[in-house]
Amino acid sequence: MAILADESPKMQNAAPDISSTNEHSESQDIIAEIKGQYSNLSPAERSVADAILSDVNAAVAASNAEIALRAAVSEPTVTRFCRSVGCAGVRDFKVRLTRSLVVGELFLASDKRTGPPNSDAATPFWSSIFSEAHLALREVEAQLDPKAVQQAGALIAKAGRCVVVGMGGSSASLADETQVRLFRYGVPVSACNDPYMARMTVSTFQPGDVLIIISATGRASQLMNCVELAQHYRGHSIAITAPDSPLSGATDIALTTQVHEFPDALTPSASRFAFLMIIDLIAAATGYHLGDRARENLRRIKFNMVSTVSGEKLEPLGE
Repeated sequence: MAILADESPKMQNAAPDISSTNEHSESQDIIAEIKGQYSNLSPAERSVADAILSDVNAAVAASNAEIALRAAVSEPTVTRFCRSVGCAGVRDFKVRLTRSLVVGELFLASDKRTGPPNSDAATPFWSSIFSEAHLALREVEAQLDPKAVQQAGALIAKAGRCVVVGMGGSSASLADETQVRLFRYGVPVSACNDPYMARMTVSTFQPGDVLIIISATGRASQLMNCVELAQHYRGHSIAITAPDSPLSGATDIALTTQVHEFPDALTPSASRFAFLMIIDLIAAATGYHLGDRARENLRRIKFNMVSTVSGEKLEPLGE
């Protein structure tokens, strides 16, 4: 049987030439394609898929023969598998597989549980999530400057308007959380997670208005633009972000913390716990600066919330 050019032993062991792929190859998520086509594959081809998905890093470095050996199939079966998932051959498949690792191997890890029902092996996230939360709180306490928190609370308490900006994933939800923590004190506050709306909103700032930006990296150019606009219109800016980031150096007050992340893609990031603590601290600082005004707003909220629910149990304020 003639050996196809792209499946010769020399080509199989060579590093994939990513630059030679076409535009469609560059955009295809081959991992998703394998999983999506899995039910349509033959039993032998499924064995190849299982062997590859169980260790994608090893599959990238392996030759056609090595993949066949791991899957207990013939080399032509590996070639047929590659074509079944939309590739021109083994070489094209390896190029696309290499690209799939750009997003990180964490997302390809198996979630199989091997321990008894109540063991750490059966619930691997239990200890890691609690440990991450505890670590994050300790790091915030050790790294955060209490004077900066008080200064942030003073600015927010005096602001004619406060805008909280968080873009993407956790930052957007934390911006909403900040709005919830502050409006209860009577602070005119709104949350924004769209970059264009954020710029338009900050463009209407008056002197003394406050921009709060939440960003895990502190590098997004859209956020820096918002800071520049706030400064131009004589507003103030507060950042909840990573230390030594462009954002931390640009804002009037930077509330920063650096927390080690646990390498598990399925659990919350430690920085989320840390940022939640910072939000609670600046909210409390704002409440103390407002004093009786904040207490009166909380009293009204509680009065009207109690009147709409049954039972006499006192619930958390504002919840």
